[in-house]
Amino acid sequence: KEDLNAKSIHGDRVRMECGDAITELTEKKHVQEIELTRVDSSMDELQKHIQDDYGLGYEDCLPFKVEEYNPESGELEISKLKRRIINLGSINENAIEDAQELSKTYNERKKQRDDLVNSLNDTEQIIKEMSAKMVEGFDSCFEQIRHNFQETFVQLFNGGSADLELIDNEDPLQRGVEIIAQPPSKKLQSISLLSGGEKTLTSVAVLFAILKLRPMPFCLLDEIEAALDDANVGRVAEMLKQFSSKTQLIAITHRKPTMEQADSLYGVTMEEKGVSTIVSVHLADAVKSATSVAVEE
Repeated sequence: KEDLNAKSIHGDRVRMECGDAITELTEKKHVQEIELTRVDSSMDELQKHIQDDYGLGYEDCLPFKVEEYNPESGELEISKLKRRIINLGSINENAIEDAQELSKTYNERKKQRDDLVNSLNDTEQIIKEMSAKMVEGFDSCFEQIRHNFQETFVQLFNGGSADLELIDNEDPLQRGVEIIAQPPSKKLQSISLLSGGEKTLTSVAVLFAILKLRPMPFCLLDEIEAALDDANVGRVAEMLKQFSSKTQLIAITHRKPTMEQADSLYGVTMEEKGVSTIVSVHLADAVKSATSVAVEE
């Protein structure tokens, strides 16, 4: 009986100790469950904070994970980055679309610019080639005009000599031309030193030198011999007659030697006061009529 009582007392003590241990473990489990809930809540809050501030989820943050992290240096780095973000200004949510549109516009403008540059280069090349041909043609024509001028000058002045010289210039097509003339019994000199009549004859010689190279279909001359004496007018008229076979020449003049070489004369008369009448005479027909009358007589 005593042994049974002892065992009963021992069993009660063991049950009491087990109950106390279970109670202690239950309380500890409850505390740990509360702590786990707090940690989960803190993690949720941290994830929400990272999502709101940086737009990143848990998986997105894994590449930035480091084994050793110093919170103080981390906070300092975060502050620096936030300041840099603030300095960047407001965020353009359409930046990608705007960049794509700008890139498209840039490519179109670049293509247009390249086309214009290529066209400009082609045009410059054409101008360069044409300029070279023009210089070559000019030099060839100038030499012929120069030779013709020397001949017409001697014919008009009945002697003497003359020449044409190109004035040096970097641009061959912008070179000037200097006229050197030496009338009979005078020194070779620039045209600016000649008398009025000599200048006129020299200018006429240049005109005929050009016409001799390339005859024009039509040419109007307005009193080109007004400053000349009758002898020189006669030589100019004879040369006009020579060129009239290839060029239709109309000369406005009051000089008789020129009129004598003309095929037709046109004038204005006023038979009645205030009434002008145009009179024309075809000299070839007039000469034939005069010849016929002379033969009949």
